[in-house]
Amino acid sequence: MATRYDGGMRHFTVRRGGVTIPVSRGGRGRPLVLCPGLNSTQADLYRLTELLRRDHDVVSFDLRGHGLSSAAERYDFDAFLGDLVAVMAALEVSSPPVLVGYSLGADLAVHYASMSPGSVAALVLVDGANPLPEPFITDVDRAEFRALTQHEAERGKGVDLVRQVSLSAQEIFELGLEMDVVRAGILERYQGIDAPVHMIMSSSIAGDSDAGRAPRHNRLWRRGVERLVQELPDTSVSWLDADHRLVFTHASDIAEIVRRACGSRSVSRPAP
Repeated sequence: MATRYDGGMRHFTVRRGGVTIPVSRGGRGRPLVLCPGLNSTQADLYRLTELLRRDHDVVSFDLRGHGLSSAAERYDFDAFLGDLVAVMAALEVSSPPVLVGYSLGADLAVHYASMSPGSVAALVLVDGANPLPEPFITDVDRAEFRALTQHEAERGKGVDLVRQVSLSAQEIFELGLEMDVVRAGILERYQGIDAPVHMIMSSSIAGDSDAGRAPRHNRLWRRGVERLVQELPDTSVSWLDADHRLVFTHASDIAEIVRRACGSRSVSRPAP
């Protein structure tokens, strides 16, 4: 595992099954691992990472096929989960870290914590890991979702190296369908977690439009969180007036919530 230092930052790589995963570490305080989501990279999350480093020793990395990670043959949920497992196994920490996950990264964090008791001090889940009561993508949504994935695939290949995404539109589409299945059963995963859970959720994940799929998806997102809090009332929830881009538009708010949540266990409060 080659290591280089850049100022106060440590950079190294983790290798898993032919995939090379770049990892960066720096900051001060309790260790914190930041797991990105689909179509997001370390470079994309730079602002949030820098804010978190004021209070934490932050570990960030790129999932397979994202940023400076190598491409891979598989981009299903289990493959991405294996990336997180490999990064966590490579860390040298004196105490269990806080695990923060964004979008897909939140779902990965829940699965990791549920299968590794005692491995994390707390979970902070940003706009993901939602136990949806019904699928996001129905038959009537498929055409619109395909168009969206095509746009995401094209956008991910038209940027600089540190922000590139190698997944094809079909691979993003198939992962989206799989995530509906993952979230349909994620409540059981929550039951196996032995650490505090804090959620930071967008009030309008699909945007504030009154047309198309947005109203249904926004209602479904809220219902999923309500379902989780009903089942696990110790779960704390913070709602931000934002869409799914909240890690970019509300980085300072998220960093402050993480700081407060990880300083002492928060009291759960219902969604507004």
